[in-house]
Amino acid sequence: MMKGWTLGALFFLASALSANTTSSRIDAFVEAELPQSAAPGLAYARVENGEITTKAFGERTKGGGESVSSETLFPVGSVTKSFTALAIMQLVEAGELTLDDSVSQHLSAFATGPARGVTVRQLLNHTSGFSTVQGNNLHGNADASQFGLVEYAEQLAQMGPANAPGVVWEYSNANYQILGAVIEEKSGQRYPDYIDERIFKPLGMTSSIVVSGPNPAGLATGHRPWFGSVRAYGSGEGYPINAPAGGIVASAEDMGRYLAMWLNGEDDILSAEKKTAMVTSSGPASPFYGLGWSIDADRGAVYHTGLVPGAEALASFRPAEKKGVVVLVNANGGLGFADTWYLIGGVGARALGQPHDDDGSRLGPKVAYLSIAILPPLFVLFAFVSWRGRSALIAKRESMSGKLSLWFPLAAMLGLSWFLISTLPNIFGGSIATLQLYQPDFALCLIAAAWLAPAWAVFRLALAYSKGKASASTG
Repeated sequence: MMKGWTLGALFFLASALSANTTSSRIDAFVEAELPQSAAPGLAYARVENGEITTKAFGERTKGGGESVSSETLFPVGSVTKSFTALAIMQLVEAGELTLDDSVSQHLSAFATGPARGVTVRQLLNHTSGFSTVQGNNLHGNADASQFGLVEYAEQLAQMGPANAPGVVWEYSNANYQILGAVIEEKSGQRYPDYIDERIFKPLGMTSSIVVSGPNPAGLATGHRPWFGSVRAYGSGEGYPINAPAGGIVASAEDMGRYLAMWLNGEDDILSAEKKTAMVTSSGPASPFYGLGWSIDADRGAVYHTGLVPGAEALASFRPAEKKGVVVLVNANGGLGFADTWYLIGGVGARALGQPHDDDGSRLGPKVAYLSIAILPPLFVLFAFVSWRGRSALIAKRESMSGKLSLWFPLAAMLGLSWFLISTLPNIFGGSIATLQLYQPDFALCLIAAAWLAPAWAVFRLALAYSKGKASASTG
């Protein structure tokens, strides 16, 4: 009979060979796809049975020549929400609050008004009723720098949720901004200090930072979409109110340590029982979201994506298999063009042994992008055509139907402008200022079209009512 140590050695060897094969597949994929993607650089950390592997590729700044390393800092975006949820669960274990407490028990501003029924659990699983648009309310607004978390939570309390609490699931940064205020009130510490002391330091995440001021040294340069490519973006600084929803920057090495904690099945900075509860579907209104983590029950995976202007991230793991991966890139993808997600998703799928179902075509977003991008030159063309046919426009002044055809386009173009500047950005989850942050090329096309549409209609009217005789032409 084969001795136990021999079996153990063979198991270890098989695991090592499997890990090396997986890493080789990932690395080959990245080396092939990184030059085709919009991302100048990428770093990843893979965890399997407690072992952490990190790799890095590409440049910290496009064309800059400085290589990305596994110690390079990247924004993790909304993966930050899992840290905020973890902090709340630590406070639950400490007896400072319960998940079904009303937020008003911890933030007095919620005691009256439309948000008084919201609970801590509903904030964690995005069923509070606060909307995506409400959560992006101050994106791109310089006034955001002037608010602290508790002060901003008071504003959200008076605003109230867009939907009744506990009824519908809608992802909202507002939920985690409020949770950040709860952490500060219950712990007596600033949110960044709490995360550093209670999560970063115990896990050995020595380079990770909650950014609530100027960006730290060592941060990879962000890049944003710009007409099919990307260009560098100097993001300046982070604001305290955004910290609990998306303010953490970390290296691939540190994020590997973070995922290892989620996969170890042990009581450490949080009990194993509470960890399991966080990565389990949290109720009928939130079947695909736990507490700070999204749930893919079909694949047995837990994940969260992260997006900030200039960077994207993915953290994903399969608890049953003790496998996990974090992927960090220093660009955020465009609408169909300047894509980053095929690359990110490909690394994630290969690391977890899942099929990579994404074909990278992005046909729908490309059509949406081009349908807006074509509008500014189209209105310039319309103005040229109107100039060439100005005699016919003058002739329209002579009849009621002609006058209607002259004035109706102005009303229609004003309506189109309103749609482009107000309604359409809301469909994307924010304001035109939000789009300017994340999709500056697309936002520029929207703004140009919104100006040129009524300008063409006014120009057409000016031609029609200019001095001159009506022409018999009907062209």
